[in-house]
Amino acid sequence: MKKLVLFLCTGALVMGLASCGGNGNEGQGSSLADGSASESFSVESSAPENAGNSGQPASDPSGENSPEGSAESSGSAGDGHNYEEGWTEEMEAVRTAVVEAAGDNYFPNSPILPELLEERFGITTDMYDDYFGEMPMISANVDTILVVKAKEGQEQAVEEALNAYRDSQINDTMQYPKNVGIVQASRIERLGSYVCFVQLGGDVTEALESGEEAVIQHCQELNELVIEAIGQQQGSQE
Repeated sequence: MKKLVLFLCTGALVMGLASCGGNGNEGQGSSLADGSASESFSVESSAPENAGNSGQPASDPSGENSPEGSAESSGSAGDGHNYEEGWTEEMEAVRTAVVEAAGDNYFPNSPILPELLEERFGITTDMYDDYFGEMPMISANVDTILVVKAKEGQEQAVEEALNAYRDSQINDTMQYPKNVGIVQASRIERLGSYVCFVQLGGDVTEALESGEEAVIQHCQELNELVIEAIGQQQGSQE
């Protein structure tokens, strides 16, 4: 009888120890799992924070696609001047002379940046030392002024590029009626190292009432005033 009681007690003790050991391992496993999940969340959460601290997207550590980089590349010409910041002192003087000559009939209000100069006019940075150019922001107007200070030996290439642009404008059958005379009256003039494209008209409403020829005459007179002003300014630079 005593042996039976001892056997039962021993069995109960073994079962109890086994139960305790199982609970301990289960708790340890749960703790490890919780720790791994916490560590994983910590790593994932730190990625955007690190990207933000660097100032660059995680996929672009070089910074080549940053807004600052693209703005600088699009606004800079071969000489390193950033035309988004304004014209050079020489070209600002040319612009002032042009605006004063045209008066209220100076309509261009948007700068022609180097990338547009190449894309639309076919003039690349290896063709000029400096330039000034403006045109309207909306296609309903075509008033454009472009003065290119060509590199030595590139004057002819710049002139040919501007002539090609002028021809494309003349052949554009989608021009607004009021712009036809302005385009027809446009001219290209070489003044020393300056190669100029002048396509100005301003307010042609009154002239338009008398027909296209009156518009052309109005624009030719305006363009002549502007070219004279550019020539005087160019002469003062020498």
